[in-house]
Amino acid sequence: MSLPRPITIRQVAHEAGVSTQTVSRVLNDRPDVAPETRQRVQQVIDRLGYKPSAIARSLIRRRSQSLGVVIAELGQYGPVRRLVGIEQAANELGYSLHLSLAHPPEDINGDQILDELLSWHVDGIVWAVTEIGDSRSWKQDKMTQLPVPIVFISEQTLSFGPTISIDNRGGGALATRHLLAQGYRHIGLIGGPQLWVAARQRRLGWQDALQKFENRQIFEGDWSAESGERGLHQLLNTFPEMDAVFVCNDQMALGVLQAAHQLGIRIPQDLGVIGYDNMPEANYFYPPLTTVRHGLSEQGRLAVEQLVRILETDSQPAPEITILKPQLVVRKSSVMN
Repeated sequence: MSLPRPITIRQVAHEAGVSTQTVSRVLNDRPDVAPETRQRVQQVIDRLGYKPSAIARSLIRRRSQSLGVVIAELGQYGPVRRLVGIEQAANELGYSLHLSLAHPPEDINGDQILDELLSWHVDGIVWAVTEIGDSRSWKQDKMTQLPVPIVFISEQTLSFGPTISIDNRGGGALATRHLLAQGYRHIGLIGGPQLWVAARQRRLGWQDALQKFENRQIFEGDWSAESGERGLHQLLNTFPEMDAVFVCNDQMALGVLQAAHQLGIRIPQDLGVIGYDNMPEANYFYPPLTTVRHGLSEQGRLAVEQLVRILETDSQPAPEITILKPQLVVRKSSVMN
């Protein structure tokens, strides 16, 4: 049994008694169509169930209504949340996505990825690769000479393109100053892997707030809950006077809470704990976790919105930098009263 053939624009025009150009004007919501003609054409479209060809419309508009997205490390919370914001904004603005995963991000072949996206005729590109090791070593001249605009989601400010960034250093300082304000004085750090730019910046924020610290106060984790558990055990050995700990993501903080419970350490009475990310589950940890919200989905959304603005105004992308400021979310894990 053969499938029914799709309805064509010629059939719609014939049924409505108008030209195909008039049907096209109705589909594109052009103002130069009489109200009664528009109504008649729309009734035929609805009755026949006509669906315009996306390919044909893109050829007419000389746009694909699609965006390229380059991203990495989707096994981690941050990149996933950015991608959620990118997808939501693109869907709302009428764009589809072509996703390119960079594996591994620290040894990325930027030329190959960009050439592949351009072969799909994307209208613009969001570059959201997590900055690990040498992942920023792609050629600047390649980025600035693309035939389509590109917006960067970056842990650092870039001088050669529109950038949506987050003040991770400020977020680390915000978390640590909160612990100091609660009366804690011996604050350890369970950081992320130092190849990650975001992990280095959060650690710098901790250092900014403390001013004086020793290496024995620091444990380098790998973002996992298991490394948070190991981190607490090691810090208790190397820094036994510790009365609080800044944990550089919520997943590792979960491991800290588990280890503290097993050791009979009361939180926040014996040990104040603060995480980073404000993942949805943080409010349901025991005790509920104080953490830092840093707008990951918003970062993805803003990147798409800026890219679409550039496309709609047909303007030259300027090296405009938008920096999102983290916010403290206070819960019971760091407040004793």
